[in-house]
Amino acid sequence: MNSTARLPATHSEKLIRAPRVASIDIFRGLTMTLMIFVNELAEVKGLPWWNYHAPANINVMTYVDMVFPAFLFILGMTIPIALEHRFRKNNSMPQLWLHIVQRTIALLALGFILANAEQGNSALMGLGTNLWTILALIGAVLFWNVYPNSDRYRTLFRVFRFSGLALMVVMFAIFRRTTPDGHTAWINPSYPEILGLLGYTYLAVSFLYLTTRRWRSAPFAWFLILTVLCIASTGKWIPFPGRLPLYMWPFGNGAMASIAMAGVATSSIFVEGHGAQATTLREKAIFATLFGAAALILGWLLTPLGISKIRATPTWCLYSIGCSVLLFTILYWVCDVKKLVSWARFARPAGENTLLTYLLPDFYFFIVSACGFTYFTTHANFGLLGALRCMVFTALILALSALLTRWKLRLHI
Repeated sequence: MNSTARLPATHSEKLIRAPRVASIDIFRGLTMTLMIFVNELAEVKGLPWWNYHAPANINVMTYVDMVFPAFLFILGMTIPIALEHRFRKNNSMPQLWLHIVQRTIALLALGFILANAEQGNSALMGLGTNLWTILALIGAVLFWNVYPNSDRYRTLFRVFRFSGLALMVVMFAIFRRTTPDGHTAWINPSYPEILGLLGYTYLAVSFLYLTTRRWRSAPFAWFLILTVLCIASTGKWIPFPGRLPLYMWPFGNGAMASIAMAGVATSSIFVEGHGAQATTLREKAIFATLFGAAALILGWLLTPLGISKIRATPTWCLYSIGCSVLLFTILYWVCDVKKLVSWARFARPAGENTLLTYLLPDFYFFIVSACGFTYFTTHANFGLLGALRCMVFTALILALSALLTRWKLRLHI
């Protein structure tokens, strides 16, 4: 899931392998950590209201509502870095577009697996839904694992990779569900889960970025256009974004794309590369602070349109963008300027091996469900004790991610 967060080369025509941008990895790792925690916390009862997603009919947002936008923002930040790095390695635009499409399809495939996992009909498929999901995810791990560059085991690694692909294809082929009207149907594409939403947004924003990549101000212009689209759609001034499925119009109502494009714009401030000019740290910090503050002020001005993650209102987008920009500015100064990164060591594996870390809680959930283990659904599931259990669970997932990363199990699409 994570694009390679590297500074693009800036010297003549020669490709230079640059160091990773530590603040991007750490921001992504912290976001992943919080996502694991709040997802587990959603099943805990008896906590203050601000520990859950805000209901759609209330104009308010909680810190939980800002986790997904942070993912979108980081996705946007990595788009110019990863695409420029890939383009310098191979300056074939068709190959670059092929990579974008393949990555989008991969995210959609994983999203459809997770979104349809509990909709399957075991009797029609011939195996339980939990087992179906586990096998499909194992196939994904085998196919998208980054195998070592070894001549000795090259054939074995190819067998693993193609076995994973075959396993996913078979799982998709046998999937069956029963519709509300009693008919038998295949995969339900109506909601592609978070990974699928990231895939559609990645495709849309990559298209806008590549078509105007020569102009440094283009991301800011696109950000404004997408924000206007979100405003017009939320205000019911234009009807079409809400009527078109994402596979026809991946921009949606402009909300997700605007957040990701804000990440592209922020990347253009901090990362010197194609189309960017060298600036001092002071200038970067001032520009980013003004950008973040402007997003917060505009979000406040648009509060009459509502504040809601579920309704994807512009204020939710702009508040999330403003906080993400300001937080990243601080992280950049701490992690890339002052080189203080040891404090975030617990989150680095989640930031560098994001897709695997994302899937680990799903593996846990479907494995324990298949085994009939229900202890935590009836115990340690209320109040402070439940919150502490979620903290322990998050720490264990991060530790397992670090261990698997050390064992060279790393997913990349």
